Amino acid sequence: MKLFQKLLLAPAALGLMAPVAASAADLNVAGVRQYTTSEEQVTSITQFSDVKPTDWAYQALSNLIERYGCVAGYPNGTYKGGQAMTRYEAAALLNACLDRVTEVTDEVKRLVKEFEKELAVLKGRVDSLEAKVGELEATQFSTTTKLKGMTTFVLGATSFSGTYAGTAYAGQSETPAYWNTNYGGTTFNYDLRLFLDTSFTGKDLLRTTLRSGNFGSSAYSQGLTFMEVAFSSADAVKVDRLFYSFPLGDELTLAAGPKVRLDDPGMIGIWPQLYPSDTILDFFTYAGSPTVYNLQSGGGAGFVYSPKSLKGLTISSNYTSTNAATGKPTTGGVMTTGAASGSVTQIAYVGDKTPLIGGSYAIAAAYNFSQNLGPASSTPTAGISGTQGANSVALSGYWKPSSTGFIPSISWGISTSSYKTLGVPYNTVTSTWYTGLVWDDAFLKGNSAGMAVGQAPFVTYGSAQIGCTKLCAPNDSNYLWEWWYKFQVTDNISVTPALYYISNFRGESGKTAVNSLKNADFNALGALIKTTFKF
Repeated sequence: MKLFQKLLLAPAALGLMAPVAASAADLNVAGVRQYTTSEEQVTSITQFSDVKPTDWAYQALSNLIERYGCVAGYPNGTYKGGQAMTRYEAAALLNACLDRVTEVTDEVKRLVKEFEKELAVLKGRVDSLEAKVGELEATQFSTTTKLKGMTTFVLGATSFSGTYAGTAYAGQSETPAYWNTNYGGTTFNYDLRLFLDTSFTGKDLLRTTLRSGNFGSSAYSQGLTFMEVAFSSADAVKVDRLFYSFPLGDELTLAAGPKVRLDDPGMIGIWPQLYPSDTILDFFTYAGSPTVYNLQSGGGAGFVYSPKSLKGLTISSNYTSTNAATGKPTTGGVMTTGAASGSVTQIAYVGDKTPLIGGSYAIAAAYNFSQNLGPASSTPTAGISGTQGANSVALSGYWKPSSTGFIPSISWGISTSSYKTLGVPYNTVTSTWYTGLVWDDAFLKGNSAGMAVGQAPFVTYGSAQIGCTKLCAPNDSNYLWEWWYKFQVTDNISVTPALYYISNFRGESGKTAVNSLKNADFNALGALIKTTFKF
């Protein structure tokens, strides 16, 4: 029996089970008959003269009349709700309601008959879905692991231009002609990432990232034209990340793994930029400081502390060694003299409302100490290779308007680094900066546009010229620009055409020997179309 039928018949059934309130001799049989077979059908509660809206059962009685039509009154237009009910009256009411339920059942039967074919089709589909779900549950990979993926196609080319006056060296490898010959062609590359995310408690994360790519011989894996998606594995699938992150209480998150990166959960409090980290030039991935936020990965651990008493504040610190798997202390390991390592400590604050101007904002200060690290792939600056140690500081942040429109979000960052180089009696100091703008819902809802400008690490103090054996004037400044528009084709597919320009592409290496007063006008101009699939 349906639930509403049970609720409907409950009062009558209770009445039947109740003690006898009146004997058969006291029963007015004619009155009961009139009560249950009145020719005048009650269709509204207002037909009862003795029922008022203030009565406690007014709404319940109204629902019984209007929805089910199985409530009757006395011939004189009264309901007599305060009068005791005899077992006979309860039986009469039960009989009237059963007649109504039978009518409803007959209507349902007629509908079932009319839509018999359609219902059969639906039943077949439901049975099929149940069978498929059962099969998936029986053969599923894991009850705790989810698989996600991302594939990026990049079709583009870079043209290198300029003059090279002076003495050539290194087999002409620093001339525009050399770069056009070796990297000036149009290329079509891919980057594939598979994320296996496992959670055992619902709050922790064991991540395994498998990655493959073929950017090794393209311009997008070289120098300042390097892209964040430019993974090179010669089409082999490699383990790119493997780490475990978990909360310890409500305020502390820990992370550790043999292949963990600076920006992984539990390693750093916030990534202090709204500018997308996977657009075009890799330099704009690092919040203005590739020497601090260098995306170094390897064996290591970190923590993020977010005190509840100071909402928006995070304090984090981490350590990674790129050669942590090497057992020889002089050339690898963890916390050894030979470890190629880095440690980043950050204090950051995220605010919901910017004072005076509105919108949300974030600001972060970070310090990085590195040892035995060569230059990052996107920062070919002299004086860094073979360093014993480097101290870098950065200040970064962003601001986002409260609504989309003409005003973009603004991300910015500045940094400075001091390097101690083997055999050099002084430190080399470099600086970087960048500003990135993003317009959300540009022209069409869901699309976005952006541009960024900045300078990759350039020497501000120390030797910055080929052949210089003492403290010489820096001469390796450069500028990078990029412009892009992202078409969000579907929720899972986006197409991003872009342009980029780099002045003094090879930095100090693009200059001539110190005995020449002329420098190379060595620039790079490129265009590409990046298509991203998420699944």
